[in-house]
Amino acid sequence: HSRCVEHGGPDRVSVVRANRVVPLVPGRPQFSSADSPWRGVVLERHTVGSIEIPQHEHASFCLHLQTRGSVGLEWWCDGRHGVETPTAGSMILLGAGTSDRLRWDGTSDRLIVSLDASFMERVAQEAGARDLPSFANRWHLQDDRLRLLLTEMGREAEQGWPAGALYGELLGLSLASTLLRHHASVPVEMHDARGGIPLPRMRRLLEYIEAHLDGELKLEQLAAEVGVSAFHFAHLFRASTGVTPHQYVLGQRVERAKMLLKVPHLTIAEIAAGTGFSSATNFVRSFRMRTGATPGEWRLNA
Repeated sequence: HSRCVEHGGPDRVSVVRANRVVPLVPGRPQFSSADSPWRGVVLERHTVGSIEIPQHEHASFCLHLQTRGSVGLEWWCDGRHGVETPTAGSMILLGAGTSDRLRWDGTSDRLIVSLDASFMERVAQEAGARDLPSFANRWHLQDDRLRLLLTEMGREAEQGWPAGALYGELLGLSLASTLLRHHASVPVEMHDARGGIPLPRMRRLLEYIEAHLDGELKLEQLAAEVGVSAFHFAHLFRASTGVTPHQYVLGQRVERAKMLLKVPHLTIAEIAAGTGFSSATNFVRSFRMRTGATPGEWRLNA
């Protein structure tokens, strides 16, 4: 069956062909999210030429975004056959359990994402659904929400996930939620939790974030601090603070960095490590986006 990363281990977007688990697309991807902090999601970028993908079966949800090129697409699935002419921005959505073969005529760049069925089921249940609904396969799908989400996930993966695990998990959660809300055969109503986080719990949460700014903050850890699911936590936090958890954490890291920049002997690399950024490069980029100045420029004017 198709496999996805559940705990960050190496893997590929894979399918079953002739009783063997193999990569969906042959050859090495230009980049992969297999070693990312994301859970339940694997993303790859490929340049695909004229090729036929023989009969195979998906155990996970599979989503393609064509980012460049105009090709002919021929597909065979569930006794049906179709011919499409997708262009940049077009997507393919295949539900778990799909058995198909397809052929591309022409060259295209594409992001291919696999979402673990157990991850989708967990998001559906946390949103209030009793079971994971079925999905109709789509061979020429247009959806700006999905396109923007996949593009952002691709950018994060290509740059080495500079925003870290918290942002990656929120992106994966948003992708699953969008699929369930807009593309399930019986759409899942996402009943956002209302009212925000009670003040005593919020105080404890903010203290926890402050104490762990120098490490990798995980969505499930933060949710556990206030006793809610990861799905509801993102909505509750925004209702309480007006910003996403990722935006809040980034802001706190930049504020701590400003204090550390006033300590002359600390290097930019040391400050990056002490404020939880994955590298000095990502620290400089994020600091400049938030303040309009590089850390070095800010230090000179402090």
